[in-house]
Amino acid sequence: MPTLTTSTETLPQSIAERLSPEQLQAINEAPRGQRLVQLATILELSEADALTTLATASGLTIASNLETDPGARGLLPARLVHDYQIIPILLAQTSDAAQDDDLTAQAPLHLATAWLPDETMIDWMRTFTPRPLVWHLAVPERVQQLIIENFGVGSGSLDDGDEGYLAPEAVTQAQAEETVDEDAAVVRFVTDVISQAVSDSATDIHFEPQEGQLRIRYRVDGLLVPVPVPENLLRFQDAIISRLKIMARLNISEKRLPQDGRINFKAAGSTLDIRVSTIPTIYAESISLRLLNQKKEAYTMERLGMSADEQRQIAQVLDYPHGIVLVTGPTGSGKSTSLNAFLRKINSTDLRIVTIEDPIEYEVPGVNQMQVRPEIGLTFAGALRHVLRQDPDVIMVGEIRDRETADIAIRASLTGHLVFSTLHTNDAPGAITRLVDMGIEPFLVASAIELVIAQRLVRRLCSDCCKPAPVTTAKLRDTLSILGLDPAEADLIQTLKSPVGCDRCRGTGYRGRIGIFEILKPNDELHDLILKRESTRSLTQCARRQGMRTLEQSGWEKVRDGYTTLDEVLRVVTVTEK
Repeated sequence: MPTLTTSTETLPQSIAERLSPEQLQAINEAPRGQRLVQLATILELSEADALTTLATASGLTIASNLETDPGARGLLPARLVHDYQIIPILLAQTSDAAQDDDLTAQAPLHLATAWLPDETMIDWMRTFTPRPLVWHLAVPERVQQLIIENFGVGSGSLDDGDEGYLAPEAVTQAQAEETVDEDAAVVRFVTDVISQAVSDSATDIHFEPQEGQLRIRYRVDGLLVPVPVPENLLRFQDAIISRLKIMARLNISEKRLPQDGRINFKAAGSTLDIRVSTIPTIYAESISLRLLNQKKEAYTMERLGMSADEQRQIAQVLDYPHGIVLVTGPTGSGKSTSLNAFLRKINSTDLRIVTIEDPIEYEVPGVNQMQVRPEIGLTFAGALRHVLRQDPDVIMVGEIRDRETADIAIRASLTGHLVFSTLHTNDAPGAITRLVDMGIEPFLVASAIELVIAQRLVRRLCSDCCKPAPVTTAKLRDTLSILGLDPAEADLIQTLKSPVGCDRCRGTGYRGRIGIFEILKPNDELHDLILKRESTRSLTQCARRQGMRTLEQSGWEKVRDGYTTLDEVLRVVTVTEK
């Protein structure tokens, strides 16, 4: 393996000559962990191909399936590791050397890095270890993940053991400082935690004071993930909580009552609208952050995971001049994302579209979007009344929470408006009974509702590492029975794709999520049952007889097509007796 001993501050000539001075400058100015993405974009390559090109040109090897070298972890200060995006790794052929201290002192130190090492970086490394350095390139996301796992998120900001190291951007005045500015360290730490959450595509961040620790967790792909934190984090707990409250413009002296606020946070060229909620606990205030990317890329129905048949059913109703379309599911199931996809599908210059949302998650060009403000009396119901005076063709109501909103939305759909909205129910037929339970007359519900879509989000298998695995027929039959599906289908299945784990998916086997859907279009028989106030179970049985595919059936289709796993479908679908 080649050992790098000379400066590689600039790109290899074979790559540099393909770039303009402006492109070179853009790469050099980007953070080290993002330079490979910049290079891939400029060269119009995939990130994997750009990494291979860079490794070939520089003479370095690509390290995959990285494993941290535990014996070298204490050699480097956290801030140096964070600033330069490097991590000591353990190679199988060198692992035996760790058994002898003398051998370890002379053994090469293998380092995985997200970008080519430069002379300054190598000089710093020699300051902390005399061992020969062997450099390897690696997937930037995996390097960052290992840094977090071994040093904690934001540990470069709160590191107490880096007195001998100053960040590359440190100036002379900073070098003369004898003590670390604790306030500045906390500010950097909070910024690092939020930035890492954005990088991990997290939707929520939870700061949870516990006995003897401040626990931080991200919600990624619908699951809560513990975040490794610096060992000295508890010392900064009060300052971190105060910093978050200051950012959200909350009263930092009020610690007895819950508070709500919001933060505008800029990260990676985009602006986040962060909703902040605090509640008092027995140890300290617990703070939850909901991350909403104001410029988030919009989804089409196909990208949501809808099959061609599902898209056809929905598109047919979207052309109706009036009626109500409901999307149901628990919090975080992608209801607002689906409604946004529907709006984009029908958006045109000859339609006046008005939305009432809380919060506005996506900006839709040409659509009039309104944010509710309950604190000043602008509720869904109040806003909807005023919107009806604006001569809209299509109205989207973010959520039906009460009878008043439901009543106005139903009547609007009966008076020449196409209305989209959401409800919190487990399945599609449950939305009908929920409206009746709210006090809406059954004949109004039966007349207004054109379509109900129940949905869930399941984690999508990583396309880079998933592979077919043989199935146990007996176990598969049992699982299908639990889902209310025909066990005989198991006899036709020999293999199903399963998660493996790689650097791209950070070892989880999954990347992103995909939707599963249950679509109910009421017919004459269902209308009669609604008028009779029949139960959800009766409506479901009737809908299934008429051909409605359940969430379980949709999930099984995604499993057969290799998008997800049965374990995921079982996890997210609430199985009830049909």
